[in-house]
Amino acid sequence: MSRIQYTIRGVSEDLDRCARRLARKEGKSLNATLLEALRKGLGVAESDIRHSDLDDLAGSWVHDPEFDRAIQEMDSVDPELWK
Repeated sequence: MSRIQYTIRGVSEDLDRCARRLARKEGKSLNATLLEALRKGLGVAESDIRHSDLDDLAGSWVHDPEFDRAIQEMDSVDPELWK
C-alpha cells in the first residue's frame, strides 16, 4: 500500500504541546498520535474503541456542595419500604 506524506504548516505552540503531551501519555509516536487524531476528526477511525473500564473517570471527582445537597434525600432510609 502506498503511503502519502504531508507537511503541515502553521501549527500553533499550544496545539503542538497538546499533541506531544497526548503522544507521551499514550506511549505512541507523535506521528501515530496525529494520524489517529486526524482519522477521528474526519470520522474515519479504523475501529470504534469500546472501553470496559472507568480509567478516564479516575481522579476526576470534584467536590460540589450543590450536588451533595441535591442527593441528600437519597442518604435517608424510608422505614415504610423496609417493613
